Amino acid sequence: MELIKVSSKSKPNAVAGAISGMFRDRKAHVELQVVGAGALNQAIKAIAIARGFVAPSGLDLVCIPAFRDIEIDGKQRTAIRLILRSLSKEEE
Repeated sequence: MELIKVSSKSKPNAVAGAISGMFRDRKAHVELQVVGAGALNQAIKAIAIARGFVAPSGLDLVCIPAFRDIEIDGKQRTAIRLILRSLSKEEE
């Protein structure tokens, strides 16, 4: 499992490039971790862009959201994990 932490300042194109690169390296799934609305916005844009990057190779990315309790600076926070899996076009 590969984890990418996305912040509100992350560039969606850069995150999308990292996501598509991991799937090209045959990763089974990738997880994005976000805290806050701004970070979630950037992550969703990155997923949409990454879907376009990997589609020509016959992959379709699907996203499964989940909550995760994490600790930041000694404080408990709730993060959202966006679990990305790929389906080949033949699996649909």
